Parts: sequence; structure tokens; C-alpha cells
Amino acid sequence: MKKFRIGMVGAGAVTRMHLLGYAGHGDRIEIVAICDPSETNVNERGDEFGIPGRYTDVGAMIEQADFDVAVVCTPSTIRRSVVMPLLQAGIPVFVEKPFADTLEEAKALANEAERMGIPVAVNQNFRKHHKFDYIRELVKDGVIGKLEGIGFDSLFYRQDAGWRLQTDRHALSVMAIHWFDGIRRIADAEAKSVYCTRYSSQAINCVGETDATVQILFDNGVRAHFSQSFSSPFVKNELIVMGSAGVISSSSDDIHLYRLDPSGIPTWHPTPVQTWRSIMPIEEAVYDGLNQLLTWIETGAEAANSARDNLHTVALLDAAYISASDNEVVKLHNGLLNVQA
Repeated sequence: MKKFRIGMVGAGAVTRMHLLGYAGHGDRIEIVAICDPSETNVNERGDEFGIPGRYTDVGAMIEQADFDVAVVCTPSTIRRSVVMPLLQAGIPVFVEKPFADTLEEAKALANEAERMGIPVAVNQNFRKHHKFDYIRELVKDGVIGKLEGIGFDSLFYRQDAGWRLQTDRHALSVMAIHWFDGIRRIADAEAKSVYCTRYSSQAINCVGETDATVQILFDNGVRAHFSQSFSSPFVKNELIVMGSAGVISSSSDDIHLYRLDPSGIPTWHPTPVQTWRSIMPIEEAVYDGLNQLLTWIETGAEAANSARDNLHTVALLDAAYISASDNEVVKLHNGLLNVQA
């Protein structure tokens, strides 16, 4: 396998998570440069991880640093202004989620990358970290019969800081973007419609939503719903995948399979008939996402986390915000909204 030289754009907390995940893969990647408007942040990350090239302007980094792939961990509000110069320089990009704040912007970036033949992948690390892909394979293997419904509750207290507090899009863009992606991976189909309600709790200091509920109908008949809360002192993190012959439940590293008792008598405390365990630390899942891009570069086979694929996740996010604003069901066609780009 080729060893790739990596340039990091952004030097905040998310970048540190990436760098921790990359640290154990020196045979595959070498971090040669880092860029951020804050010289303090650049030097802090550079000193901690021994990064030689340090820049406060992405244009200067493109011109002066010798790197093969860029990892972009900037705020999504300035994503296009960072990704476009990299694409124009012919540099493949691994970009943080959400890929862009709106589907229109995401489409523009994906179309430009495709036109130029530059691979772009998105860090949907919860596919592996949160077991979505593992459960997807169990469902495809038929362990619950015909997939019928997906439910997910993610409730906890989270007070963020920084730029995100001033944006209209908050909890759904920060965390539910993972749930949109994971749910559509398990459904293995395109979304037909989305309905969402959202509100901002006084318990959290932010402009955008802290809490939301979302319902999704997929074109194979699967129905999904989830609740997201950043304002709940009660913590709940549970995924339920329902089928005609059983149910998968997961709230930790363990994945449980339940079936009806042969007697047909329901019980309040059923015992799982089978349990699987899937553990991938989030930092390792981040590296896995980057490595999918590197394999794409080597083989020419588009990665599962490509920008083109991620448009369907951003479409769900966009549809949820539109639905909540208009208080209407939003229809999708082939998993996408009708936007110009």
C-alpha cells in the first residue's frame, strides 16, 4: 500500500480526534502540514503531534506544503471556501460531517469534485463506531426477517461552545446527521418523505434547536423515527431495529437479538436469543473513513463514504429543517430534494 502525505485544515477539537486516530498508522499516512487561522491552535496541535508544516492560510499551505490528501475539519459554515481551492489544486479531500450545511451547497461541491475527477469522502465515522454497518449486515443476512421499522432515541445534556451556538442549525447538524446516515444505511433504501418538529430548550445556551423528533418513510416501506435531545438530564441511547421475525436492540457495544417465545406469550423482560459485540473506538473509525478514501485513490473504486453517497444524508438533514420550518411532510425523489446545483 502507498503511504500518503496528509495536510490538515482546521486545528480545533475535532482535528485532535482525527490526529489521535491517525497516530497509530504511520505505515499508511504521514501528517506533514496543518492550517488554521489561529496560530495558537496551529502550534498547539503541531507541537502535540509533531507536525512540521504550519500555516494560517489554506492558499499558502496548498502552494508551499507537499501533501497528497487534505483532511478538512473546519466549521461547516465555511466549508465551501476551504474545499473548493483544494479541489482546484487537484487534491483529494476527506471532510468532516455535515459535508455542507445545505443540500444545495453539498451538491455544488460534489458536482465540482466529480467534474474534475477528484475523490472526496465524508467522515461518517458512526457507521463503524456506532455499529450501524454491523447491524446493516445482520439485517441483510435475514436475522430479523423482513425489515419493517427503525427507532432511535438519543437523549443527553450537551452545552456546546463556539461558532455553532450562533447558527440556526444545531442539534440535528451536530449529532442527528449521524442518525440520518446510520438509519438510511440500515434501511438500505432511499427516503420518500421526512417529517420533523424541533425546538430550542432554555436549558441550553444556543440559537438553534436542542431537541427534535423526525419520522422518515423509505421507498421499501421501512418506517423510521428518532428523537434527539441536547437538553435532557436523563440519558438514553438506544437503537431498535424491528423485523417480521425478530428485533435487534443496541444501547452499548452489545447487539441483542430478540424473538417471540415459542409459546407466543409476551414477557416484560425477554432474554436475547443471541448477542454480538462490536467495538471500534471513534478515533479508529475516523481513520477507517480516511482509509476508504485512500483506497479509492489507489483502486479507482468509489468509496462507500463518497461525497456523492453523502448527498442522501445531507438531503435528509435539509428535509428535516424544511419540514420543521413549514410544519409539513417533505417529499424526496430518489432520496434527494429538488435543488439547483
